[in-house]
Amino acid sequence: MRTMIRTLISSVVGTVAFAALLFLPAGTLAYWQGWAFLAVFATISLVPTLYLSRIDPAAMQRRMRAGPRAETRPIQRVVMVGTFIAFPAMLVLAALDYRFGWSGVPAWLSVVGDVLVAVGLGLAMFVVYQNRYAAATITVEEGQPLVTTGVYGVVRHPMYTGNVILMIGMALALGSYWALLIAAAGVALMVVRIFDEEKMLSGQLDGYRQYQETVGYRLVPRVW
Repeated sequence: MRTMIRTLISSVVGTVAFAALLFLPAGTLAYWQGWAFLAVFATISLVPTLYLSRIDPAAMQRRMRAGPRAETRPIQRVVMVGTFIAFPAMLVLAALDYRFGWSGVPAWLSVVGDVLVAVGLGLAMFVVYQNRYAAATITVEEGQPLVTTGVYGVVRHPMYTGNVILMIGMALALGSYWALLIAAAGVALMVVRIFDEEKMLSGQLDGYRQYQETVGYRLVPRVW
């Protein structure tokens, strides 16, 4: 119950912070793309998160231990600093784009962006249900099993695949082509994270080397 309460408080605080990062730079509350994004993001993230907090508090606690200080590997600390900068920067840039009219993203494409946000975030949430050891930090715990089925049978890092879809969707949902540049930077950080993560997993997680040979794609099927 304590984990669920912490999760709920964290979600509410996060949503309020997102709203501030969107509507203050936008200079108006009449930013329908911002409201639509917040509604989709809050719904898709909060409901599964609260459910996971109830059925598996330990898994939820792994997800809540996040940030540069929680990482034990120097490269991952750098990546997380960049990620913590990129995410709010994307919100602010998109809001400024809306305010000054730099992009001409049509309404239908913003709706497509919201669908991508739902798909990407939903995929990331589903990964946590399939692999309860999918922590927010790069670590291998004692007794941690190697998951190779389901979405892990398609790509080796399905959560990051969901994050890529989410970032692209965010930029479009918020009506900003310029925000796609930050999404590209976020993907680059993710690639660095994957290379370092696989270096650790191949040395510490039993069977991971064989898994790499079986599932050849890291992030996008038939691409990479």
